[in-house]
Amino acid sequence: MYVADSRGTPAPAVTPEPQAAAPGISPGRRAALAPTVLALGTVSLITDVSSEMVTAVLPLYLVAGLGLSPLGFGLLDGIYNGISALVRLTGGHLGDRLGRHKALAGLGYGLSALCKPLLLLAHTLPAIGAVLALDRTGKGLRTAPRDALISLAAAPEDRGRAFGVHRAMDTAGALIGPILAFLILRGAADGYDAVFTVSACVAALGVLVLVLFVPGRRTGPAPSPAAEPVSLRAAFGLLGRRDLRRIALCALLLGLCTVSDAFVFLLLQRATGIADRWFALLPLGTAAAFFLLALPLGRLADRIGRWRVFLGGHLALLLAYGLLLVGGAGHGQSAALPYAVLLLHGGFYAATDGVLMAAAAGAVPEEHRGGGLALVQTGQALARFAASLGFGAAWTVWGPRPALAVAAVLLAAAAAACALLRPSDAMDDRPAAARAG
Repeated sequence: MYVADSRGTPAPAVTPEPQAAAPGISPGRRAALAPTVLALGTVSLITDVSSEMVTAVLPLYLVAGLGLSPLGFGLLDGIYNGISALVRLTGGHLGDRLGRHKALAGLGYGLSALCKPLLLLAHTLPAIGAVLALDRTGKGLRTAPRDALISLAAAPEDRGRAFGVHRAMDTAGALIGPILAFLILRGAADGYDAVFTVSACVAALGVLVLVLFVPGRRTGPAPSPAAEPVSLRAAFGLLGRRDLRRIALCALLLGLCTVSDAFVFLLLQRATGIADRWFALLPLGTAAAFFLLALPLGRLADRIGRWRVFLGGHLALLLAYGLLLVGGAGHGQSAALPYAVLLLHGGFYAATDGVLMAAAAGAVPEEHRGGGLALVQTGQALARFAASLGFGAAWTVWGPRPALAVAAVLLAAAAAACALLRPSDAMDDRPAAARAG
């Protein structure tokens, strides 16, 4: 694997030597993915079934069931998506320091699983906020160690594919979760309580699979006298690396202009008049597009450059905002609008989620992999927390269409700025011939 110098400024890029094909594999074929990637994909698939069951019904449960205002929902949604930023650095740093990325990931998955039954008892804004904050704490602990395990198990030139496979498996769970939630809501007397109960049982299964099938040995490279000791100071010092600093800055800027999923689905319902009983299926469209495109776009990022695909994903999101604005105006509404918006929304995630981590991994040395990825994730999560609060407030004051129009203008400006700030090819793990082409 490519290991960058962790002292001071980044060392000049060195083109890796072509690796010989493994025995039994022809030069034109790629080696099979590491078992760690597939095992973690299975864990994420099961866990996402649990999480997306809740996510699919949460907006309607809070706004229609409990009567929260858009501002109140924006606060809760911001907590749900942003509180994990407070602990991501802790999870990434401890995974690096102890060399126990699996243990930290398991702790995070277990904490989130314990929160699902608590939703049965929470019926007020403070109580629900506390449960969601605890759930996102678990997500914050597990995300960076899990992604570090994936990046360390994959060859540098194959990271886009590895993250694409993982995100595709993860999103398969996001496909199943809303369907289960929809069926439970239609068939159970106490639909929301039944959804939360089944979600808790599925989450426990995901933790069990992690314990039994993900390798538990120490991760990371062998200690080297030249390597900087793992510490929080050293983790923050990674921002002195030009490529990682620019990646983190762009993730933050674009995150500030990203309308959260729940608001996108609420906007789509208002624009199209979709009945409440079908609302839980809207995330299914996003998940289906994500599932179908994650691996192809991961492979494309390995070939043409991860930053190009990452920015392209945000352009797809900008187009989705434009379609929502046109549909919300009520002029010439097309029956294809929901499908187009959900396809673009899922394509946005397929082009950005795993691709961003594959790009960041190339700018971080192995001994600081978890902490370095957590820096990028933390900036993005904090930005999306602020964006959720801001959009909820704008919706409350101005209404949905003006708020979305402002978000679209800001996203276009941020994408243009990030096109100028793009990291250099020093972190590009593609073979030299591919970069030259």
